[in-house]
Formats: sequence, structure tokens, C-alpha cells
Amino acid sequence: MYPNVDFRTTRGLQGLLYAQHIRSSMISAHDALRRLKDGNKRYATEAHSYESFSFEKQRIDLLEGQSPFAVILGCSDSRVPAELVFDQGLGDLFVVRVAGNVAATSQIGSVEFAVSELGTRLVVVMGHANCGAVIAALNKVQNPEGKLTPSLFRLIERIQPAVESVLAENPSTEISALIPEIIKANVLSNLKRMRSESEVISRFEAEEGLLIVGAEYCLQTGQVEFFDPSESE
Repeated sequence: MYPNVDFRTTRGLQGLLYAQHIRSSMISAHDALRRLKDGNKRYATEAHSYESFSFEKQRIDLLEGQSPFAVILGCSDSRVPAELVFDQGLGDLFVVRVAGNVAATSQIGSVEFAVSELGTRLVVVMGHANCGAVIAALNKVQNPEGKLTPSLFRLIERIQPAVESVLAENPSTEISALIPEIIKANVLSNLKRMRSESEVISRFEAEEGLLIVGAEYCLQTGQVEFFDPSESE
């Protein structure tokens, strides 16, 4: 469980004790969700917390380890930095970023690490308005012959099911009007994929108080909308 810790050394023992301490003292998923909502409200109203920017003290406090209270699986888009969006500081969030906020193997493994080793009890899969990866997937569905690099194609493949599902359910609706719905569908699709492909995440959700929710960030207002938990099941 701790392959890189040498328990024969004092520092190794301290690391083990720290890991045990953070798992026992981690805040609940619902408290973590409230903390994210409060932080986003501060960000959207430009009432930032001073503590979020006290970097020197935070660096010292985090020398022995980390205890992030939430995992954010979000998009790589430069306009959506999770720590700023939720007005949090160093060590507060375990952030996994990839274009289109897709849950592929490496992303799921990263979430598993935070949940099982760091004791984090809240996972948020967050999309955002005007997501370029989602629009690229939509373009690919509409134009299958379009050129993509092999790696980008494999990324887009994970978004296409959400695109195809929304298009099939709304055959007479203007395509551009469906983009917000596709963005939400992609969040929920990757959230469900995380559950289905990870026994660890499913077990912690069923037995250890883990909460997994979807969300969407608005580029214009800076506000994050959290989806109803029933939509994430």
C-alpha cells in the first residue's frame, strides 16, 4: 500500500502516521461539497479568501503530506482552473485535468489514488460551457471523414457516445442548440464510466461514504452548477 515509504526511518514512520491521520480526520463528502459551493460563490463574486493565497505557510504545512478534501476531474481548458474556480489553496484539491474531462484509465487511476490512499470522500466530474473537445466530438460525428491525430481521435471517441445519444433523442433540434445538453451528457457519461470501470470507486461509494457528483462551469458568470445527485446515479 505504501511502496515508496521506508518504515525503517523516522521520516517513513511519520509519513505512515500522517497518512493514517488524514484518512481518519477527512471531512465528509457533504461538508466537502458545501465547501466547494461556498468557495465558488466567493470566486464568482470576487470575494476571495485570503487563506487561499497564503502560499508560504501552505507549503510548510504540506511538507509531510497532503489531505485534499475533494477530487476534481475537469477539462484542461486554460479558462477553468479548479483551484481558482473554487477559491481553494495548495493541498485542498486533488485535480485531474484532461480535455473533455474524460474518464480514461489514467484519470480513473488518479481518482482511485485520492480516494483509497488520501481518504478523499468527494469526487466531482466537471464540464464547462463551450468545451472545445465536446465540439470536436460533435464535428467528428457530423463529419466522420474529418482528419484527427490518432491520439486526439482516441480522446474524442470517449465523448462521442454522449454526442450520439443526445442527437438521437433530439433529431429535429438545431445542432448548435444541443451543445449545452451534450456537455452535460458527457459529464454524466464519464461519471458513470468511472463507476463501471473501477471496483475501488464503486466499493468506496457503497461502503465508505464516497460521493460522486457532476457539475458544469459557466465561463461567463464563473458559477458552477452542481447536478442533482439522482442524475449522477
